[in-house]
Amino acid sequence: MRVFAVAVLTSLIAIPAAHAADEATPSPTAEVEEGFVPLFDGKTLEGWIGAVKGYTAENGILFCDPKKGGGHLFTKNDYANFIYRFDFRLPPGGNNGIAVRAPASGNPAYTSMELQVLDDTHPKYAKLKDYQFHGSVYGVVPAKRGALKPVGEWNEQEIKADGTKLTITLNGTVIVDVDLAKVEPIDGHKHPGLLREKGHLGFCGHGDKVEFRNLRIKELE
Repeated sequence: MRVFAVAVLTSLIAIPAAHAADEATPSPTAEVEEGFVPLFDGKTLEGWIGAVKGYTAENGILFCDPKKGGGHLFTKNDYANFIYRFDFRLPPGGNNGIAVRAPASGNPAYTSMELQVLDDTHPKYAKLKDYQFHGSVYGVVPAKRGALKPVGEWNEQEIKADGTKLTITLNGTVIVDVDLAKVEPIDGHKHPGLLREKGHLGFCGHGDKVEFRNLRIKELE
């Protein structure tokens, strides 16, 4: 009986450790929902163009590599109307962006639109404009705050672009719901690509190790 009790106790002690390991290791692949197709194979940058030397792919995660400089990384294919889902994890003060309907050159914040991916809780961002917080259409549409998980945790985000209508959902909370045809830039700059009908999806890396996984897309008619 004593041996059995020790075995049971040992087993019970081992369970939390295994569980902790599972939580620490992100899932390398997404369970692709009906109609969605993956944009990232979890191992390579196949299907991506642009700053491919500025990013690293490993263990199911795509990340802007500080050692390589980051930059603008784009999907090889163009997309018009779609639902784009992905997970991301921010380091303290991390900064990146999602390019939507972008050309393969130029600054996506102006040649198309850039959606902020940002640890806007960091002290160095204490003086941000409202159109710079996470999820905002940079320079044009401020996002609702408060839905980001603590730094170091994985977040789930969905971007739905259907014509001029854009909806962004972060961890189950809608943070942007706008008709782009009915807004004007608020940062004092021109955004000539805001209403582009088609283009690449991409990442706008600024040298911070922002991680992405489970990238998948469903094209809409």
